[in-house]
Amino acid sequence: MGRHDVKIATMLQSPVPNGTIRQTDIPMLVASYRITQYPTIVRVRRTVQGGGFGDQDRIPYTWTVFFLVDGQWMSLESARGMRREWGSLDKLEIWLRGQGFAFFWVRNDIDAVGVPGEETDCPPP
Repeated sequence: MGRHDVKIATMLQSPVPNGTIRQTDIPMLVASYRITQYPTIVRVRRTVQGGGFGDQDRIPYTWTVFFLVDGQWMSLESARGMRREWGSLDKLEIWLRGQGFAFFWVRNDIDAVGVPGEETDCPPP
């Protein structure tokens, strides 16, 4: 790899959480300017079973969100102390906008690039 390739590879590393925050912490963290970057939505292996989407064999992956707090990536937990997970990016976007975030990043290191999934925006041929 050339020097340019190394720089791009370093720049695109996935965030790795060093801790957790609870969703109830977000307003205080935003008000005190401790969240210093756009939230990052990340594709992850499902850990929470519930809401009718907990079939880990049929639907093994879900979405969660990481926040950069005081220079450290933090995973989001619910008020009950479990990782917050969404089966739909649309619902996660609505939730983030409700928290005051108009911008966010999406990171998917699990699904192959260029391979269509089960859902598609285009009608079948």
